[in-house]
Amino acid sequence: MTELLNPLNTSWNTWLITLFCAFLIGVSKSGLKGLGMVSIPLLAYLYGGKASVGILLPFLIMGDALALSFYFKSGKIKYIIKLIPWAVIGILIAVYVGNQINDQQFKHAIAIAILVCLVLLLYNEFRKSKINLTSHPVFSGSLGLMGGFATMMGNAAGPIFNLYLLSMRLPKESYIGTGAWFYLFLNCFKVPFHVLSWQTIDLKTIQLNIVMFPVLFVGALIGKRIVKLIPDKQYRYFIFAVILLSAILLFFK
Repeated sequence: MTELLNPLNTSWNTWLITLFCAFLIGVSKSGLKGLGMVSIPLLAYLYGGKASVGILLPFLIMGDALALSFYFKSGKIKYIIKLIPWAVIGILIAVYVGNQINDQQFKHAIAIAILVCLVLLLYNEFRKSKINLTSHPVFSGSLGLMGGFATMMGNAAGPIFNLYLLSMRLPKESYIGTGAWFYLFLNCFKVPFHVLSWQTIDLKTIQLNIVMFPVLFVGALIGKRIVKLIPDKQYRYFIFAVILLSAILLFFK
């Protein structure tokens, strides 16, 4: 029974924290965007930089699929098509870089990616005239490239792509649905590299993901209910606050 529930043979404290991370991802993906980023430094601390990314990725795919089932009709694919080629290039660069660096350097790369996108996010929010990133090929291409790199290195591209989506000032449902389409594509694209190149996903890690899926599902249901209660403006500020907190946790952990 122990091997079934805890296939990685970690301490039960580690197992419970991982379970909590799965719950946060469910809540985040279905509405409270950014909250799941708290899982990145927690899992990196528990499992190491590169290994944690492989454990986290299937959770994200599960969350993306659930979010898409909730907000399927609200997603606006046309807004993200131009980002996909750049994001794919960023992922391929990260696959190479990830094979050349040690685990400590890997953690630093995740932290730097978060800090860069955080600066972009705050700059765009507080400048007098907002940047419409969708109409600037240089900005959208750069964000796609950085986001692809960050999502492969640490599943940490949320703030970068949130910056792009927030710049369009979409309604909550469209914001969540559009992000779900984009993240589901990118996260599924990354899986073969984790299995074949980095070897961070195997049958045991998948088993752990499956065992914890019910909690992730409950988190998704709770997140969907909570987001309905938050006005658009307050929802936007909540995202900023959580991204700031997650960046600080990741960089100073």
